[in-house]
Amino acid sequence: MNTSGGLDILLAEPRGFCAGVDRAIEIVERALAKFGAPIYVRHEIVHNTYVVNDLKAKGAIFIEELDDVPAGATLVFSAHGVSRAVQQEAAARGFRIFDATCPLVTKVHVEVAKLAKEGYEFIMIGHKGHPEVEGTMGQLDGGIHLVEDVADVARIQPAQTDKLAVVTQTTLSVDDAAAIASAIKGRFPNVREPKQQDICYATQNRQDAVKLMSPQVDVVVVVGSPTSSNSNRLAEVARKLGTPGYMVDSADELQPQWFENYTRVGLTAGASAPEILVTQVIERLKALGAVSVQRMPGDPETVKFPLPKGLRMAQNEADQAKKSSPN
Repeated sequence: MNTSGGLDILLAEPRGFCAGVDRAIEIVERALAKFGAPIYVRHEIVHNTYVVNDLKAKGAIFIEELDDVPAGATLVFSAHGVSRAVQQEAAARGFRIFDATCPLVTKVHVEVAKLAKEGYEFIMIGHKGHPEVEGTMGQLDGGIHLVEDVADVARIQPAQTDKLAVVTQTTLSVDDAAAIASAIKGRFPNVREPKQQDICYATQNRQDAVKLMSPQVDVVVVVGSPTSSNSNRLAEVARKLGTPGYMVDSADELQPQWFENYTRVGLTAGASAPEILVTQVIERLKALGAVSVQRMPGDPETVKFPLPKGLRMAQNEADQAKKSSPN
């Protein structure tokens, strides 16, 4: 695999599931345990192929349009959040609804609603078409302008600039978002910025770990699905630091030529990628000639978000539900 006869693997810390993803998956699993299959989920609960397929096997049905949900069904909103129109339509149709929107995304929604009442317009930094962006922009009927890069900042035309606020998709590149925010501040000096950065702690922590890891390795592998914004950003962070970065949805996608003449590979996973996929990638790398695995030092994440009231259960109930849930 390389001229020295082996490859060392350096594991990023932290990596993989964040608290919002843990909570979203648990909401679907508990809904299945409590109400039985099928449970309908609007959009992929999180952007990971393995997770979605696993929940499908347990009885979850993923839909994009509420027309595909039968009357009286249980419906879960994905971790990315939904627009106000989707919320209202779902409520009007009488579904039993559980909202798995990440609380950090909900925080942005609450801020938008609060400031809109005070007469603010908004500039949102994010990726067009991403469900989180659609959900946040859909909290208002208008007055929210999307910018994807610095060039977009020069093009937007808010109706007024006295009351203008910035909000951000939670899974962006920290550095890219900072550059765009700086351009916004340059054009609109009085713009209101968030009290705390909208980019979530898990996105920040995983990008910081890759920044620390990249100079220590020859190549970086990110475990994550193509639709996962935060996973894509991790590969980008490595490349911007001059280290080749590849993203794989599963161990099968690893290409032996990526590691030719290299001695050290860095391995991380996006916030929606389960640890089992990391384990499988390690096993595949060992089959390709990897000889050691070393973990980076790092503080474990202890954040935990509460579940919706209707899905909280006693610990013994939860344990029993896990035992009875199909694998």
